[in-house]
Amino acid sequence: MALYVQDLSKAVANGGMAQFQEMMRQQLESSMHTELEKLLDTTTGAEREVSKKDFEGFKNLFHRFLQVKGPSVEWIKIQRPPEDSIQPYDKIAARGLPDNVADSLNKLVVVKLNGGLGTSMGCKGPKSLISVRNENTFLDLTVQQIEHLNKTYNTDVPLVLMNSFNTDEDTKKILQKYTHHRVKIHTFNQSRYPRINKESLLPVATSLTMTGQNTEGWYPPGHGDIYASFYNSGLLDQLIAQGKEYIFVSNIDNLGATVDLHILHHLVSQPNGKRCEFVMEVTDKTRADVKGGTLIQYEGKLRLLEIAQVPKAHVDEFKSVSKFKIFNTNNLWISLAAIKRLQEQKAMDMEIIVNPKTLDGGQNVVQLETAVGAAIKCFDNALGINVPRSRFLPVKTTSDLLLVMSNLYSLEAGSLTMSPKREFPTTPHVKLGSSFTKVQEYLTRFESIPDMLELDHLTVSGDVTFGKNVSLKGTVIIIANHGDRIDIPAGSMLENKIVSGNLRILDH
Repeated sequence: MALYVQDLSKAVANGGMAQFQEMMRQQLESSMHTELEKLLDTTTGAEREVSKKDFEGFKNLFHRFLQVKGPSVEWIKIQRPPEDSIQPYDKIAARGLPDNVADSLNKLVVVKLNGGLGTSMGCKGPKSLISVRNENTFLDLTVQQIEHLNKTYNTDVPLVLMNSFNTDEDTKKILQKYTHHRVKIHTFNQSRYPRINKESLLPVATSLTMTGQNTEGWYPPGHGDIYASFYNSGLLDQLIAQGKEYIFVSNIDNLGATVDLHILHHLVSQPNGKRCEFVMEVTDKTRADVKGGTLIQYEGKLRLLEIAQVPKAHVDEFKSVSKFKIFNTNNLWISLAAIKRLQEQKAMDMEIIVNPKTLDGGQNVVQLETAVGAAIKCFDNALGINVPRSRFLPVKTTSDLLLVMSNLYSLEAGSLTMSPKREFPTTPHVKLGSSFTKVQEYLTRFESIPDMLELDHLTVSGDVTFGKNVSLKGTVIIIANHGDRIDIPAGSMLENKIVSGNLRILDH
């Protein structure tokens, strides 16, 4: 150690700060590699081999993390995407569909990002197993959608689930119930990366086990990991060998992300040399979407710009609905052959997202993550398609759950569509308070889901329950003060009302 300190002081004396920083970086990287080797030595066999592959990806990310100097984009270089790089959906759909829809579908694989837990909604286990409509879970609806396609067109579109170590076991147990459905289901696991102590920049885990204190030492590194883990699993090659050409990737909690035959036809009907290798579905931004990533032109390439990459001085500009009019839905169509090529050339380049966390014991850690859409700049002939808002229907909270459970939507073959009885195409703005955060508690507060066909805005705060057959119209605000309880009687019709404190009903 004394010798190393001597080297550092020499470096500062001779080469100045840059050389000193480079030696520090090398020392940190060397220490990290030593710790990773120690972790690998805590296990043997298949688990060791899987972790070794995972750690290769992690080392690359850690190396780049140490190199990063400031924001990954220079604001002055940002340009609006060229006109033809983001196509309106109507233009794609106007081409119509070919007679042989089945030929296109047989080249497709549906991939759902299934690594998340339902903890933010108070549920244990994978989020995909939460019931969202008529006792159907997110996973049930996905299977129904693909089975409907396969039966209608006599095709073989498989479903692939990218699980994480958090969701893999529970998901695999539940898959047995789909054995007799007309859908082949495959799974692969995204990588398992070590959380890094914020102070020492070394792993917090002491072994590869997932028990005791080590449980919190690991994390799945964001959905950008899909490329490496899909390739490493062997499933990518298997699907290419079966003649599959494109994957349609989306979050499993986005109920609007169904297979769109027009976009698929657009992809497979391009001449080979001009084939689009990556399509990102974007949609018009509203004030609710100001934090969503957007598409920009940067150094001659289409690129995803996330809020985390924006210099502080420009955050308000980034959130502007007039300057950045669209945002990424995370519905992506990607060429399998291109993923294989980029993986083999080690040419997949995604910006690092540094995600700070505090563990239960109070320790500060960082997670290094990447986003799947950030790879758009690596693919040839990438394209944005501006799709209808209906293709973005994520269920992140119980407020979202209330919308999809209501009569605003009808359910057919696993797909939700807006009721034709709704007079305007936008969904109501719903804000349920903290008493509704957990799914179990939320369900006890509604004897039945209210009629919301004519609702614009709903805010509920405090200890509030709804009787059967309640109807909500216009703007409805219900606020129970601390210690008060409001029970909305069965059969009530609230239109433009504020209900407060001791159930006084006021016209809004």
